[in-house]
Amino acid sequence: MRLAVALLALALPAAAAPPAAPPPTEARPVTDVLHGESIVDPYRWLEGDEKGALTPEVSAWTDAQLAYTRGVLDNLPGRKAVEARLRELMEVGSISAPRMRGNRYFYSKREGNENQARIFVREGLSGAPKLLLDPNTLDAKGLVTISWTSPDPAGKLLAFGMYRAGDENSTLYVLDVDSGRWLADEIPGKVGGVDWLPDSSGFFYRNLEDVKDPYSGQVMFHRLGSHPRQDVRLFRQYTKEENAKLATTYGPGFSASEDGRWGLLSYATGTSSNDLWAVDLDRYFRTGEFVKSDVIVGSEGSSRGPILGDTLFLHTTDGAKNGRVVAVDLNAPARAGWKTLVPERKDVSIRGVSLARGVLAVTLLKDAATRIELYALDGKPLGELPLPGIGSAYLSTSQDRTEAFLTYTSFNEPSGVWRVDLATKKVELWERPKVPVDPSIVEVKQVFVPSKDGTKVPMFVVHKKGLKLDGSNPTLLYAYGGFNVSQTPSFSATLFPWFEAGGVYALAGLRGGGEYGDAWHEAGMLERKQNVYDDFIAAAEWLIAQKYTKPEKLAVSGGSNGGLLTGAVLTQRPELFGAVISAVPLLDMLRYQSFLMARYWIPEYGTAENPEQFRFLRAYSPYHNVKKGTKYPAVLLTAGENDSRVHPLHARKMAALLQASTASDPAQKPVLLWVDREAGHGQGKPLALRVRDVADQRMFLMWQLGMLSKDAPKK
Repeated sequence: MRLAVALLALALPAAAAPPAAPPPTEARPVTDVLHGESIVDPYRWLEGDEKGALTPEVSAWTDAQLAYTRGVLDNLPGRKAVEARLRELMEVGSISAPRMRGNRYFYSKREGNENQARIFVREGLSGAPKLLLDPNTLDAKGLVTISWTSPDPAGKLLAFGMYRAGDENSTLYVLDVDSGRWLADEIPGKVGGVDWLPDSSGFFYRNLEDVKDPYSGQVMFHRLGSHPRQDVRLFRQYTKEENAKLATTYGPGFSASEDGRWGLLSYATGTSSNDLWAVDLDRYFRTGEFVKSDVIVGSEGSSRGPILGDTLFLHTTDGAKNGRVVAVDLNAPARAGWKTLVPERKDVSIRGVSLARGVLAVTLLKDAATRIELYALDGKPLGELPLPGIGSAYLSTSQDRTEAFLTYTSFNEPSGVWRVDLATKKVELWERPKVPVDPSIVEVKQVFVPSKDGTKVPMFVVHKKGLKLDGSNPTLLYAYGGFNVSQTPSFSATLFPWFEAGGVYALAGLRGGGEYGDAWHEAGMLERKQNVYDDFIAAAEWLIAQKYTKPEKLAVSGGSNGGLLTGAVLTQRPELFGAVISAVPLLDMLRYQSFLMARYWIPEYGTAENPEQFRFLRAYSPYHNVKKGTKYPAVLLTAGENDSRVHPLHARKMAALLQASTASDPAQKPVLLWVDREAGHGQGKPLALRVRDVADQRMFLMWQLGMLSKDAPKK
């Protein structure tokens, strides 16, 4: 019997009565005066010490909250059945598109109950897979993650990054592919990848000079076989004295052409903007002079792209909010000499460009779905690459061949990898894991919802075919709305029990994202951030008006910036939702910039240190807009103790404040906190922990939206 039927038809008793109320939290008010306004923070002590480090007192408080949360979620009826079904679905494997080096194909693959993906290589496309790296053997709990891989040009060496327990602090290692031997080259400091020299004698990389300082980025060169102390620093992050604004962005990055002739030095000037310079690497290796020539400096746009010979094929949003592709002669990179190959268009957003032999592959978004157009190197159109459907796609290319690999997914299309011949546009399936669900049972609709100011917001609505629109359907609305990140279709097997039980899933592409280019992003940042929340509220109201659901049957979920989103709409429109999930969220927007790497995000959000920006941050900051005596819906807040991006203090403080403030019965509408002691922002989490997390969220939603049996706690 399918889980959905079991859940709706069976009375599965709870193992024990869940706790009736959360553990009490002592309020210790601290008052700050910001720009003439007194701001009271009752739970400042839950931040930890003055640097945000965990204290024994906060650890003990967290333990009590975790025990309370487990007491609630683990005792909901049908928990074991739900978790078993989710495990079955999440044990479905995954595979990456291969990276091609010579006759070797490198890729990652996870199968069955493996916690982490393993790294393989094939000799020739149809060769037998050879296991190169298995992180599952390095930690009994599956907490070791391979974060990236980079084979050298000959396919003889494999550089890779590895970290543990979600902290994203990758250490670089190098593997000899033929022998399986790990070389002595080991470089710490959150290395994000490498660019090899053509002869494999060394590589460029970016890391942190001080791993405890997220604003200490540097570009380095490593000669293979040498000690990292001998590595040469080519460029470092600006100091506050040199440039106060750019000292706390992501900082420098570097890429090199495949022939080793040119380098591209970039410097992040915002969350989606950068300066860009060309570096003559021939000159550098001859003379030791690292001389950079302006490609684009002082722009508010994003600029990057591949190099062939002396030509940079630059995708830029400078002067083109929807993007364009230009050819830049690196011997004379001034803007006056740029040649437009793919002009900006109003109907699509150009998101990137990759280079194959004789072909430019341009990735675009049209109404939040991927399209890929092909062009000759002189800009002559070669037609559109046929995709399996309307969904999300990524193309992996190599400059020495027309063979490429396409990763594609949609709501009703499991993620798979297709082999592509860019010369003939032939597309054939290479590998796709089998899934124990029937994707054909669902239908997908795209709608355009008018927001508060009339702006049309794209939204996908997914549900089982034949769904009756009577306002009774449990509905989950998800969005992100920030940092130029686009929300596009993707497949999730774990949603199918939801669909089978009559649930609806909606994905909204809010302003702040990248669905319609830089203008769409800019319309949801800084003083315009409220547009994002208005868009989300409009999407929720549309689902209710169209009789998909009703407030008590509607849940919202989001993570990171999306956790801020759900926190904001929770405080602005609590009556609109039956349940709220806020994962690894930012919630205290007056102090967020003081912890971890959060000053990276000042160009996106602003800072309360600025009096004008303080006003709009104060207006929507979820932590500062909780009102005592309000009947809030049930809330599940999650965080990772090892998070290097968003500090868990946000979830801690918000949980304490909501528990103390809500007028709802905590036995029916609880505020729950889960802080994972062995995880960070979510990256690299092993399968076992992911199964638990998804089961927690699903049980929480099913309880609150009335999908459990009659023995569930009454609403």
